[in-house]
Amino acid sequence: MGEHMQRKRILIIDDEENLAYIIKVYLENTGLYEVGVETDPFEAVSDAISYRPDLILLDIMMPGKDGFQVLKALKGNNKTASIPVVMLSALQDDRSKMKAVERYCEGYVEKQAVHEKLQAKIEEILKRR
Repeated sequence: MGEHMQRKRILIIDDEENLAYIIKVYLENTGLYEVGVETDPFEAVSDAISYRPDLILLDIMMPGKDGFQVLKALKGNNKTASIPVVMLSALQDDRSKMKAVERYCEGYVEKQAVHEKLQAKIEEILKRR
């Protein structure tokens, strides 16, 4: 391939540590991404500021502070507002999808379909930037 491509940085914010690391390994094995993980939703904004990701994967259901609250905080901070966010959730109902879209995220992927749809969604969003 001759050209050295810089890997895009992705931050996963998910309190389910095991699932977050499965997604991390899956994405890093593509060779396209450098992936960080934050399991504490209260640290999400400060971690996003220090990690400077190209994209954030954000779980919806987390204890103490849900993904919608984290998304609002990310979009309300001038250092993180422009980072695209894809919501991840075990929920399969359309209300959650609509709420995620209304809250200015770039997409929604159900955790059950993460291997089938996640990389395609990430590539679609990052190509637009």
